[in-house]
Amino acid sequence: MSIEEAAQPAAVSVPDPPGPLLEVTDLRVRFDTKGRRVNAVNGLSYRLSAGRTLAIIGESGSGKSVSSRALMGLLPPTAKVTGSARFAGKELVGRSEKQLRGLRGADIAMVFQDPARSLNPTMRIGTQITEAVRAHAKIDRKAAHARAVELLQLVRLPAAERRFHEYPHQLSGGMRQRVMIAIALAADPKLLIADEATTALDVTTQAQIMELLLELQRRLGTAIVLISHDLGLAASYADDVVVMYAGRAVEYAPASTLFSRVRMPYTEALMAAIPRLERPPHAELPVTPGQPPDLTRLPPGCPFAPRCARATDECRTEVPPFTEHEPGHWWACWHPCGEPS
Repeated sequence: MSIEEAAQPAAVSVPDPPGPLLEVTDLRVRFDTKGRRVNAVNGLSYRLSAGRTLAIIGESGSGKSVSSRALMGLLPPTAKVTGSARFAGKELVGRSEKQLRGLRGADIAMVFQDPARSLNPTMRIGTQITEAVRAHAKIDRKAAHARAVELLQLVRLPAAERRFHEYPHQLSGGMRQRVMIAIALAADPKLLIADEATTALDVTTQAQIMELLLELQRRLGTAIVLISHDLGLAASYADDVVVMYAGRAVEYAPASTLFSRVRMPYTEALMAAIPRLERPPHAELPVTPGQPPDLTRLPPGCPFAPRCARATDECRTEVPPFTEHEPGHWWACWHPCGEPS
């Protein structure tokens, strides 16, 4: 099998209840720059229904953020996106910039990792929210002001009217993230993508932001894609989990199933690195040996094989298919955990 063939695993589709809000099938993203081809996403498939939370987990460079930005058309011109991503029955892949601009904010919104970089430091908070409100609704400034204050109250920002007139530097990190969520909710989107939205926050604020998102989900019926490298976050807040490695989905299951019956050695390695109270003080965390593969030169076989203690010659030569081995539980591994190696 050639390296090019190894980078193109067979397409699969994860089953879900009928009528998903978002259905991604064999999504592929590659970047061609200066004679180099980076296969950032290699055949990702999943489904997400309204009112549910899907966590996409993996190390940096696994394709999590790229796959979600591809849905919104937020990738540079060097990116080539193929496959299918149907949102509310409408195909997103191949849409023009003008068509996608009409969906962004109105139907699909994204909350980014660093609110300090996303908010304009020269504009008052209220101005930035009203700008988002008026971009999707034909209302006057007074009505937009009232809606902005209502959104600040919705995300539980204290003294909403006063915060409306403040600048981003006058708010804490958690407050700025709440402002970003308020902007994202300006047009009551059906799908909210949270791209490492709590990574820069302390654990207390992180929990507050996640509880806020779930409360808003219950009230508005919003579907959430939660992008993170934090398995603890996924275990606590997600309904379903997709684990990505080298641009592929390598394990998928409902959160309760995945964390009780891990099958993919990569998922097991990620879980082993979670800090635990029962570990002795100052004990080193388990470390997965090696580095993630170079996406310009994916090795033949399973991309995790060079780092996997269970790998055999079969793993190094044949790409394991992403298959539903147990009801609702998909994985891509020749020698899964829980079975003799």
